[in-house]
Order: sequence, then C-alpha cells, then structure tokens
Amino acid sequence: MDIRPLTDTLSVSPQIAPSDLAELAARGFRTVINNRPDGEEPGQPTSSAIAAAAASAGLAYRHIPVVPGQLQEAQVDGFAVALATLPGPTLAYCRTGTRSTTLWALQAARRLPADSVLASAREAGYDLSGLAPRLAAMRRD
Repeated sequence: MDIRPLTDTLSVSPQIAPSDLAELAARGFRTVINNRPDGEEPGQPTSSAIAAAAASAGLAYRHIPVVPGQLQEAQVDGFAVALATLPGPTLAYCRTGTRSTTLWALQAARRLPADSVLASAREAGYDLSGLAPRLAAMRRD
C-alpha cells in the first residue's frame, strides 16, 4: 500500500483491497473513507466489500464517492464531518489519492491558509496548485 500522510491523523492512498483492511487496523488506523464510486473501473472492489472487510477488522467506514471532475460542496462537507466525528487516525482513498487529497484540502482551507494546505498536499506527492484560488476563497475566519 502506498500510504501518504497529510496530517498527523489523516493519510491518503490509491485503491486498497479488502485484504488490506486488517493490515490498516494493525498499523493503527481506526477509520477508512472511500472516495471512489462503485464501478469506476473493472475489478475495483465495491464499497460493500470494503465496508465488510473494515467491519471485520474493527474499523469505522464511510463512503463519500466523488466522480472525477464533479466534486460538490456536499461531498466536502461530508468529508469534514467524517473527519470530525469518526475515530482517527483515518485513511482516505480513491483511484490515485488525488480526490481524497482534494476533499481534505477544500475542507482544511476553511480554517488554514491556502499555502499551508498546498504545502501539505505537495509533501504527500499531490500537486493541487490549480486549486489555489478556490482554496484561498474557502477561508472562514
């Protein structure tokens, strides 16, 4: 698994398999957030398969699917609520980790400077510089 930390309590990764959930629990993760819609590509594990494996491993699970290019504010809000209410540390995943990183960045930019959010994403290997104006506009002081 290619796990990349964004914060002390949130990491992101590309697609995981149901067989990875026990290892995630052993590594100390307590929640998994799936940001892929079911059926995005052939052979992809379904949300229900990941949810069942998460439950078997004692992990909380949330499905917040994002279709590439169709990110909605409700999904950002749902991601923020999941981070605030589910036990951490959390692993969020999608096909490459970019959608999960984008969801984190948009909700984090409500309280953190855009430059700081972009730097955290960049350190994890995700270039979100194209979101800089939107991140700057998200700040709620």
